[in-house]
Amino acid sequence: MATIEECRAALEKLSDNMQQTEGNVREAVSLDRSVSCHIKDLDVTFVGRMTGGRIRVDDTLLGSPRERAEIRLAMSGDDLVALVDGDLHFARAWGSGRVRLEAGLMDLFRLRKLL
Repeated sequence: MATIEECRAALEKLSDNMQQTEGNVREAVSLDRSVSCHIKDLDVTFVGRMTGGRIRVDDTLLGSPRERAEIRLAMSGDDLVALVDGDLHFARAWGSGRVRLEAGLMDLFRLRKLL
């Protein structure tokens, strides 16, 4: 089971990867939205903001998020690490229910470019 530190490091790596995108994918990561990532097996939530092509984690909360972020993710810590490392395909994980992504319809259309 991934630790809180490993999950936070995975989010940092994801943010770094997003910063290096180009073309149509760059448009998707250029959103300015509040973000939460609930790690179900650790029962912690990383909250922050997607802005400037990066994810900035502002806080780590125990339990589910208190406020509803504009982009919400939920998954296990191991799945987060596997996604960022390229060992788990996002679309398959989302389709099977291992990863939950909730956002407004227009944001989902933009974010699909990341898949």
